[in-house]
Amino acid sequence: MPKKAYEKELKALQARLVDMQAWVQSSGARVIVIFEGRDAAGKGSTISRVSQYLNPRVARVVALPTPTEREKTQWYFQRYVAHLPAAGEIVLMDRSWYNRAGVERVMGYCTNMEYHRFLHQAPIFERMLVEDGILLLKYWFSVSDVEQE
Repeated sequence: MPKKAYEKELKALQARLVDMQAWVQSSGARVIVIFEGRDAAGKGSTISRVSQYLNPRVARVVALPTPTEREKTQWYFQRYVAHLPAAGEIVLMDRSWYNRAGVERVMGYCTNMEYHRFLHQAPIFERMLVEDGILLLKYWFSVSDVEQE
């Protein structure tokens, strides 16, 4: 796409995001947008573009660091609950609880039992969020091995 056309489309989409932010504030909606995917697939750039014109009092980016020793002993989803949105808030998550099924499993940071417990609990956890009225959007970013190199 030519740069000029890209910038014009980006500006229009960012204006729509600002409109959505106004709706979230006025309606009291709670929104979580999860950005998952491979390294170098564009998650960070996308989050930057999405949040660029949003008010940081309404929309915040959550990128959790490696769990502390204390957090490692908690229920897996517990560290994410603290970052759930209140009324009128948007949370943009740079990775999420899906780390357990991806990075943690591949790198050996969780046991096979913890992984299988996650597979059982994740749909239940997400169903509880949605049933409580949270709008949950999930995006997966992928790039080929060749392009990633």
